[in-house]
Amino acid sequence: PKHCGAMAPPLAPPFSTPAPREEVAYVTCTYRGTCIDQPDFLATVDLNPKSSCYGQVIHRLPMPNLKDELHSSGWSAGCTCVGNVTLKRNKLILPGLISSRIYVVDVGSQCRAPKLCKMIEPVDVFWKCNKGYLATVHSLPNGDILIANMGDPAGNGKGGFIVLDGETFELKGNWENECEVPPTGYDFCLQPRHNVLVSSAGVVLKRAGYGFNPCDLKKGVYGRRLNFWNLSCRNLSQCFDLGEDSLPLNVRFLHNPDAAEGYVSCALSGVTYRFYKCERGCWEVEEVIRIPPINVIDWIMPKMPGSSDIIISMDDRFLYLSNWWHGDIRQYELSKTCKPRLVAQVFVGGLLTRCGSVSVCRNEELKCQPEPLVVKCKRVYGGPCKMQLSLDGKRLYVTNSFYSTEGSVMLQIDVDTENGGLAVNKNFLVDFGKEPCGPCLAREIRFACGDCSSDNWA
Repeated sequence: PKHCGAMAPPLAPPFSTPAPREEVAYVTCTYRGTCIDQPDFLATVDLNPKSSCYGQVIHRLPMPNLKDELHSSGWSAGCTCVGNVTLKRNKLILPGLISSRIYVVDVGSQCRAPKLCKMIEPVDVFWKCNKGYLATVHSLPNGDILIANMGDPAGNGKGGFIVLDGETFELKGNWENECEVPPTGYDFCLQPRHNVLVSSAGVVLKRAGYGFNPCDLKKGVYGRRLNFWNLSCRNLSQCFDLGEDSLPLNVRFLHNPDAAEGYVSCALSGVTYRFYKCERGCWEVEEVIRIPPINVIDWIMPKMPGSSDIIISMDDRFLYLSNWWHGDIRQYELSKTCKPRLVAQVFVGGLLTRCGSVSVCRNEELKCQPEPLVVKCKRVYGGPCKMQLSLDGKRLYVTNSFYSTEGSVMLQIDVDTENGGLAVNKNFLVDFGKEPCGPCLAREIRFACGDCSSDNWA
């Protein structure tokens, strides 16, 4: 039997407490793949509409090394116990996806001008953990910091996790007990009340580290497994094969700590799955969203799959999906039926725009190709990638262009939280194509006041 009632009861305090509005965002930015030989940096963006610097990068913290590829970021404190919302987010952890270096950034001393306070060199990760290619960061209930790895030091696929001490930020070693590790890894989320950690697959970066190549399909380069771990024993308990080249990436639990369910999006199959705990105590997976591929001309493949990132609002009412190649962002209402209902959609770029380089032959969902997006007199190219949602659910921030020589932009989407609805805010645009050292690619977004992808109620 499927447990679809986890969403039914309203979330109790502290979920219902008024959420502070985000005033600054910390955005990881990389120059890798742009042909610009500059260090990656952490950008601080002013999000206060009353500020004279609203929508601008007000500070840049360059890293002391080249070619790190800052991709993900995570707080040193984010796993909050119900009834205690006093945890301080004063350190931001920045792992290098390619370099395997780890930076610890102090954002507490001066929130508008962060500074680097610690660095762990790749050789320490290689020798102590036999791991490399570091991705998602979350804090554990005991205060330590968990970082998912995508490979071994040579770039071969290897899942698992490394642990940092939550106070000293020293590298403690591997998290998992001596057991089989998944062949690849990328994202993860955890739910302490159900003693579970769920991790997704990734790519073999030695083969796919410079972008998507159709020649890598059906060769084991793109992951296919969803993994369930016993959180206290630190070993694998269940695995699901979601299909060859499905590439399950982003994993999200509902925020309600009693809810034993969540969602995972697959970047190449266009499918989002719901996972839930059944009455037998084990976990099950079911398909709930499928974005059909689009027949196209003048692209690298004859069919363009849906590819996505997902995020869930703090009240667990809505799931948002960014469809990178197609160029749209979708809002789904989560309900007791277990089947998310599409309530809004907005195009913010992508490859399907009218007069672009790709022509659409057949599209099951659209009658015509969308118009190009222009914000503050700038034509927005590239598709939506990373998202972050305000705690009150009313503002969705998006960075675009995973691979581009023109740089990324950061957009704000206004959200109707009553009836459902998405609208691009035409007064907000951060243009990372005009950076002083040249166009860069923006990635993860974090808010100092808390955000919907790092706060985890224990």
